[in-house]
Amino acid sequence: MLIRKLATALLFVPLCALAQKGKQQKNAYPQDYFRNPLDIPIFLAGNFGECRPGHFHSGVDIKTKGEENQIVHAAADGYISRIKMEKGGFGHGIYITHPSGYTTLYAHLNDFAPAIQQYVREKQYEAKRWDVDLQLTPSQFPVKKGQQIAWSGNTGASTAPHLHFEIRSTKTEHPLNPELFGLPVVDKKAPVIPELVLYSGSVYEEGDQCIRTAQLKKTAGLYVPANGTGDLVNSGSLCGVGLVMDDYMDGSDNTLAIYTAKLYMDDSLQSSIVLDDIGYDVTRYINAYADYKTHAQHGKWVQCLFKLPGNHLNSIYPYLNATDGRLDLSDNKLHRIYIVVADDKGNESKVKFNLQGQPAIDTLVPAGSIPFLANKVNKFNDPNVSFSLDENELYDDISFMFSKKEGDHIFSDKYIIHYAYIPLHHYFELKVKPNKPVPFDLRSKMVLMYNDGKDDDGRAAIAAEEGWYRASVRNFGTYWLDVDTTAPAIRSLQKDGAVLTAAKQITFEAKDAMTSVKTFAGYLDGKWICFEQHGNSFFYKFDEHCSKGKHELIFKAADENGNERQAQLTFTR
Repeated sequence: MLIRKLATALLFVPLCALAQKGKQQKNAYPQDYFRNPLDIPIFLAGNFGECRPGHFHSGVDIKTKGEENQIVHAAADGYISRIKMEKGGFGHGIYITHPSGYTTLYAHLNDFAPAIQQYVREKQYEAKRWDVDLQLTPSQFPVKKGQQIAWSGNTGASTAPHLHFEIRSTKTEHPLNPELFGLPVVDKKAPVIPELVLYSGSVYEEGDQCIRTAQLKKTAGLYVPANGTGDLVNSGSLCGVGLVMDDYMDGSDNTLAIYTAKLYMDDSLQSSIVLDDIGYDVTRYINAYADYKTHAQHGKWVQCLFKLPGNHLNSIYPYLNATDGRLDLSDNKLHRIYIVVADDKGNESKVKFNLQGQPAIDTLVPAGSIPFLANKVNKFNDPNVSFSLDENELYDDISFMFSKKEGDHIFSDKYIIHYAYIPLHHYFELKVKPNKPVPFDLRSKMVLMYNDGKDDDGRAAIAAEEGWYRASVRNFGTYWLDVDTTAPAIRSLQKDGAVLTAAKQITFEAKDAMTSVKTFAGYLDGKWICFEQHGNSFFYKFDEHCSKGKHELIFKAADENGNERQAQLTFTR
């Protein structure tokens, strides 16, 4: 009867007062300083703070109508201070420093404006490498607001044509939320919150029966549990709350990130989150902010309204209670829970439910496990496996498991080092000792192979003292030693002897079976030319270094263990 009376009373809570508390005061960023960097209306494929594998999304992804080569303009007066070309990441990127204290980034570009393109090409040929990182002075390429700097593209770690646009603090180099600067984005849609998750204890423990999921439904403007009662029960005295939540904007079906979230218990603020000003040095803490295990196993992002013990990203939490945002339910009474979630245009969604603690369910510690603790150094030594995790490696406590199974025609057993769904913050040195003698001529060809439960991947292993081999890794999973004596496979996308009158480029595909293509180069009639990498594709765009007539081209590729192959192509341009 008491529970039912409290649940009924919750219906009469002055929600408008809490909603006012949920309003987030935006930072005083200039509102008319930056223009739309494109000539088309802004529709977003992604926004600031989105959960991405290994990082928070650091800008806005502006749609380009599914096409490349939209004209890209400088968003404000300034000068081009950096140009970076890389196979992954931002691909072709331009950085503009502005006198206001901000820097803008334009990424995944195709070609730059002609004078900039010519400068980059000259630097590439000077260095004899295409992946360059150029620092420029204010006098080299000053730009005016609206001046064309490039054409949009799909380079780097991009899966579809778009423009990635960032606004950073020049002083800290931290990306800021671009939508807080008054960009013309139309968004009248509130976030959607279909699911709620309750956590007790470590978020990673396999045997933790206290992780409970509740589906939510929207009723009378509020998201409430779909069980019909509005009441939920947590096992244990402390409860962490996580939400599956996505935002949307007018004219786009892509999911976007929320901006703020505030969690109240009995009208008292327990935690708050603001997604803005996240530096690249801390962006990997996305793996602690979100439930990494659930995403790895089920593909959905549960964003936690509490802070894990090994999460050192403090800037996004303006307020946390004494238990880092977890709710104290030790009195076993029913409590009113209210959550306000907002996007950066002020559209709000609200979650309401009742929550009661109950005695914790005992969880069984797996037999043979070793306690690994967050914020502590954790070491493991086996006759054939050794590693050490520093105090910043784990986000939460785990019961570490280790096992092995015999390898088949390889140089070690297969070592199962805990579970691939448990995240680690950075690289650590893993050492593995072969269980059979390694011939002298193969000692520089050893590879540490890895499997995450889905795919195999390898990296060159370096011989260490006393017969060990070592490599830098940053994942749990299955590891073993093997040997790689096979060079990358190379395939030309042009027929030998072809006449390439209408072609704009020459392309080869190169892929290594065990590791990766570490180095590559192309030589036209004996002289180096600028080949560029995009995934497993390597292409040379015709330029002034390739005249009309017949040519001989040699393309070379080598893997991480120095196995090299070359392909020869004759063509007429």
